[in-house]
Amino acid sequence: MSKILVTGGTGYIGSHTVVELQQKGHEVIIVDNLSNSQKDVLDNIFSITGIKPEFEQFSLYDREKTLDFFSRHKEIDAIIHFAAYKAVGESVEKPLMYYHNNIFSLVNILDGMIENNIDTIVFSSSCTVYGQPDELPVSENAPIKKAMSPYGNTKQISEEVITDTVHSSKIKAILLRYFNPIGAHESAKIGELPLGVPNNLIPFITQTVIGIREQLKVFGDTYDTPDGTPIRDYIHVVDLAKAHVIAVSRMLEQKNKKNLEIFNLGTGNGYSVLEVINSFEKVTGEKLNYIIVAPRAGDVTEVWADTKFANDELGWKAEKGIDEMNLSAWNWEKALAEKKG
Repeated sequence: MSKILVTGGTGYIGSHTVVELQQKGHEVIIVDNLSNSQKDVLDNIFSITGIKPEFEQFSLYDREKTLDFFSRHKEIDAIIHFAAYKAVGESVEKPLMYYHNNIFSLVNILDGMIENNIDTIVFSSSCTVYGQPDELPVSENAPIKKAMSPYGNTKQISEEVITDTVHSSKIKAILLRYFNPIGAHESAKIGELPLGVPNNLIPFITQTVIGIREQLKVFGDTYDTPDGTPIRDYIHVVDLAKAHVIAVSRMLEQKNKKNLEIFNLGTGNGYSVLEVINSFEKVTGEKLNYIIVAPRAGDVTEVWADTKFANDELGWKAEKGIDEMNLSAWNWEKALAEKKG
């Protein structure tokens, strides 16, 4: 089978994708600077698959180290690129940090690919490229709106960089625009583990219920939605990981129909923040301490995916519902607490 480089492979989505790749027989090498993950994730991957992935720790925005890495690993067949900063709120506060890290890393990777004749990349993009869409559900043909945050803008710029590179080289790419990944592996051995205060809803919920955080802040209840809270399309991280394996295999097996393809990855269902909280309380039997506060800069009102193209063309479909996502996230949080003793 193929050798796949997974950047950001010790991170949340990256680690689940490594597991799925290994279970399909691919060899994996991870590059991660561990800025938002921990090295023991490698042991946790091994405990699930029986295979410890090769690993190198450095920042891909370091051009010299990145190009040196590629010169030493000419056997790589394809890349799945996750490594990026990803918090909307933080990007509003620290835009230059986001532009520096997210854009330069990608440019260095693409240079390394061209220099070493690697022609296949799957890019971790985001529904944030659509901004607040005119029509819902949002399809791949929806116009790209002005980004509502520097994070979203780095995804738009990255897509443009990849598109221009595909048109001027032998590189082929699939851009996966995904909605809101939540949940954890059924083994409860890997899951979402942000360093510091979580920026995403579900880890903040689980950390509040387990006692790490005092209270969850729900940002706004005056949006134009049925209960006033923002609506998102939440997708189980394992469903998402499986889509990356299908996407990279599609190109390696030369089944792609164009050198640049774009797919939305979601469930096609929208849930409000309060609906997610209610689901969590229902499936876990736990009560969540939360308050409503002012809306947050950069947040769109509602967005969910039209998944028909990904379902039909990739032969992929999200299988897990919101209750299952919440329960797996809670099992992961409890496993972490048990580990700490």
